[in-house]
Parts: sequence; C-alpha cells; structure tokens
Amino acid sequence: MLINHTHERLVALGLAGMAKAFDDQQRQPDVTALTFEQRLGLMIDREATERDNKRFEALALARGDGRYARLLKMLSRVDLLILDDWGLAPLTGDQRRDLLEVVDDRHQRGSTIITSQVPIEHWHEVIADPTIADAVLDRLVHNAHRLTLKGDSMRKIAAQRTNLDAVKKT
Repeated sequence: MLINHTHERLVALGLAGMAKAFDDQQRQPDVTALTFEQRLGLMIDREATERDNKRFEALALARGDGRYARLLKMLSRVDLLILDDWGLAPLTGDQRRDLLEVVDDRHQRGSTIITSQVPIEHWHEVIADPTIADAVLDRLVHNAHRLTLKGDSMRKIAAQRTNLDAVKKT
C-alpha cells in the first residue's frame, strides 16, 4: 500500500521520471544492495533525464503548433541557460538550426553553461554541418571559460564503492 501511495504522490507532484525510476527499482531484486542515497540519486537522475528529453522535444512541438518564436524569445531572455550532457548523439537538421538560433539570440546577452563528454574539437561531428558548427562555436568558444575535468565519473566511483561494500558484507 505504501509503495503505491508513494508512486501516486510522485506523479501528483509532477515527478514522473522519479515515479518511473521508483517502479523500476521495485522490480529489481538486487536493489537492496544500493544505499538509500544511491537509490535516491538514481531516481533524481531519471527525473532530470526525463525533463531534459521533454525540453529538445519542446522546440520540435513548438515549431509545429506556432509557439516556436515565443519559445526562442523566452530562451534568449533567461539569465542562465544550461545544456547538460550535450552532444551525446549527432544533431538532426532541425536541432542544428535550433541550436544556432538559440546561441545566436543569447550571444552577448546571457550566460550559457554547456557540459559535455565530447571534446570541443569533435563538436563539428556532433553538429554534422560545418557551416552551422563554425557559427555555433564562434559564438560560444571565444568568450568562454573552459574547464576540463579529469578522472573517473562520480557514477563509476559510486558503483565501485557499492561493489566494495557488498564484498565487505559477505
């Protein structure tokens, strides 16, 4: 009963991604090997991913129903735009044009943070159009503060700790 109530409350609060992750965890027999913090972290990651996916889709839907110009205007006005995990897959033609439009509208007007596992020298491949890639990079790179992080990802470190904790318990 408590599990169903928790799921319903997550959905009612607009946390559909966390609700899906919660359901997934209930179906996994080895979920008890994870700590509370790890399980919560997985649920939060799923929610963030679901929300991110709804956004690049938001531009496509806005183009179809006439809200495109209004959405671009809103994106150009925010003080800080964060593109997280950028470049995981090559961009489509519409996505390339959307990116250029957003970056161009924001140029010299607002801050943009881009996190990516793709080095900048490979962004041309992700954007997949040399002219648009040059224009995007020209607007982003020349005024940017670049931070290159080294070392293992936090997810990998957490997984290794979980494995070590499981070994210690046996």
